[in-house]
Amino acid sequence: STMIKKTAAFLALAAVSGISSPGGVVSAFSAVSSQTAFISPSTSSSSSSLCRRNHPNSHNPDAATATTRSRSSSCLLLSSNSANQDDTNDDEDDAYADLKRDYPDLEFVNYNDPEYRMDRGMGDDDLDEAYLTTDRNDYETLAEIERMREERRRKNDEYQFETYHADVLRGGEVCLGEWSVYQTDTFMGEDVIKGRNEAAMGVPRLLQWDKVLKVVSCGNKIEVDNPMEKDDQEWMRVDGERIVHEERLATLDDFPSLMTRSDDEEVEELVWEEEEALHVKKTYWPREMSSLDFRGAGGSMCVGKAYTICNTVPLVMKEGYENNVLERHEGPFSEMRAELGLQSDSMRFRVKLDYALLDEDEESAVATAPPPLHLRTLTICREALDGYWPNPADNEGTNYDDDDDDAKSTDSFVRRKNQKTITETLFGPPGAPGGLYDPPPVGNEERATENYMLLDFEGGATLLLPHRLDQNTDDDSQGWVTSLDWTPGKVRYQVDRKVQAGRKLKGLKTLELSEVQGEDADTWRPKDGGTNMRQ
Repeated sequence: STMIKKTAAFLALAAVSGISSPGGVVSAFSAVSSQTAFISPSTSSSSSSLCRRNHPNSHNPDAATATTRSRSSSCLLLSSNSANQDDTNDDEDDAYADLKRDYPDLEFVNYNDPEYRMDRGMGDDDLDEAYLTTDRNDYETLAEIERMREERRRKNDEYQFETYHADVLRGGEVCLGEWSVYQTDTFMGEDVIKGRNEAAMGVPRLLQWDKVLKVVSCGNKIEVDNPMEKDDQEWMRVDGERIVHEERLATLDDFPSLMTRSDDEEVEELVWEEEEALHVKKTYWPREMSSLDFRGAGGSMCVGKAYTICNTVPLVMKEGYENNVLERHEGPFSEMRAELGLQSDSMRFRVKLDYALLDEDEESAVATAPPPLHLRTLTICREALDGYWPNPADNEGTNYDDDDDDAKSTDSFVRRKNQKTITETLFGPPGAPGGLYDPPPVGNEERATENYMLLDFEGGATLLLPHRLDQNTDDDSQGWVTSLDWTPGKVRYQVDRKVQAGRKLKGLKTLELSEVQGEDADTWRPKDGGTNMRQ
């Protein structure tokens, strides 16, 4: 039977138009009809099941860490009956009279009774909230409840921190990849913007850089001074640890095919432009990433095969900004960089989104009415996780034929058995089959057209992203979503990064991951028009 899973990390206090690049790599879309939700296939003739993994809620300690729900023909009936109800009432007025006769020992509770008070199982003083707030020990009770909640939040922070280091960074192993950079025309001046399609003047064009960047990436743990003593009850090992990232342009030493050449041919040095070096140096993470950065407000989280990280630059730098978590994650921002990625056992596909204020907006910007952030660059990172480059030309001689089992490289001893699979998965035809598997809700048609783009990329990937982020909106209004659909093997994945609105747009509402057998995706594609996962 086919298994479909929907995974989410629930955080914080709750949670199209495109234009093609000149090179034709990015497909054009005039609109997106949102069709979302989640349908679970029937796994037997009598019932169907919906499996969902929930990561511990960083703000709601009562969230289940793992839940499996089944739908079947049986159901639970709850009825109501007042304790001092007259036994002479006519049975015809009571829909549950038969149940009461058959189960006389059961207590039937009328939750609509204004005199009803919740039983918390704490004795005679266990009454309603009004009574609790009059208790002389109320402040001590609430303080203890908050302490327990914070303990659960800290455990979730620790879990996320360790998972990100172990699974995404793979304990510090080096990752080799190709970066394709797309620059929007938004920051190229009015003369360039005038060249846009008249029907889509509000949608930026993406211009691909001529050169593909070869980048070496890794991340490691470091130890820092921790003011908290180990004997302290609240001490955790990760309090004294940080994660630091490193991404750099490749040198000749990073190419095994050049290091193992048998001839005396002189190899030219790799030359990178200053603009390319500056692009790779941009950070999409805090300088020293702590476990606290994985709480919802920080915009970083892992779930299943997916992850996201985020970094921002405030519009107004306040005193003590670096040391104040709330200040660091609260907008408005002058820059915001977010990364969203999916990975399999041997490959990773990630997207880097760089947002910034327009130059003219930054000069006159005020915190009380912050201008919107616009997409500046979009970077597609195609990476292999086995220590070699994803492109076979960077690993082996030009005479190597992947389709010939007896073929041997004349210039290198490097061979990779799954090279054909890697090439097809990372550099195959553009776009996920049929578009996004589960398009998320993005708002009305006007909002979708003015703020979102839907793009196809080589490797069977489809990306939905906002190209404009309004900061001068109410914090409770509809937030923003970025979705990535990619199939690295038999399983098709879609990850949705849903963030809040207004000044809290760095904070995650949810990070949701859908998994479905790739060959059965069309069969189980949701058809309810687009909904958010229930929390």
